[in-house]
Amino acid sequence: MTDRRLTAVSAIALAIAFNVPFTILGATYDYPDVLRRPAGEALDLFAAGGASLILTWHAFALTALAMVPVAIALSITRERIAARPMLAIGAAIFGALAGFAQAIGLWRWVFVIPGLARVHADPAASADAKLATERAFDVLNQYGGVAIGEHLGQLLTAAFLVTLALLQWSEGARKTAWTGWLAGAAIAIGTGEGLAIALGRSGETFGLITIVGFAGFTVWLIATGVGLLRRPS
Repeated sequence: MTDRRLTAVSAIALAIAFNVPFTILGATYDYPDVLRRPAGEALDLFAAGGASLILTWHAFALTALAMVPVAIALSITRERIAARPMLAIGAAIFGALAGFAQAIGLWRWVFVIPGLARVHADPAASADAKLATERAFDVLNQYGGVAIGEHLGQLLTAAFLVTLALLQWSEGARKTAWTGWLAGAAIAIGTGEGLAIALGRSGETFGLITIVGFAGFTVWLIATGVGLLRRPS
């Protein structure tokens, strides 16, 4: 398999793999709506999920991390470095940082939240101990989840999409480029959810836009992979 075909297959595989744990979490943990519930409810529901829920979050984080090599492979090619080196290098940097930021945000569910959930679900835990876990849960979600994983991660993802779509447009892949721009715009707009919450307002509309944006990201990855497979050698 040539490097181009391997990159194409990796892009398509990432699009599919990213949606598998997301769908499972929606069915088993009511994600992302669970984040709007009181911290105590979210922690107890998490504790009830057991090891399988933790492993699902781990898989979700790994798919985010997998974006790092895929973004670099899509961006850095001999042709793109020769024709538009700044755009190619910029896209690779944005995509790699986006994968790291989102993985860091998601791994709180694997390495931090389980301990809080066990304490909160423990019948012997005092009211003060449970309250402390709820406060910690809220802080982790606002900083590790909203600030790093969602806000920063989504902004970097949007920048990656827009930059790489510029390369695709210059190469004649106009439909794929438009898909990337629209998905990137929706993901960037969706970052308003965290800001709205910080201002004490509902971010539900922004959350829906984010879901639409990542659905577009999935379509864009598949279209990009198919385009690479169809390109003449």
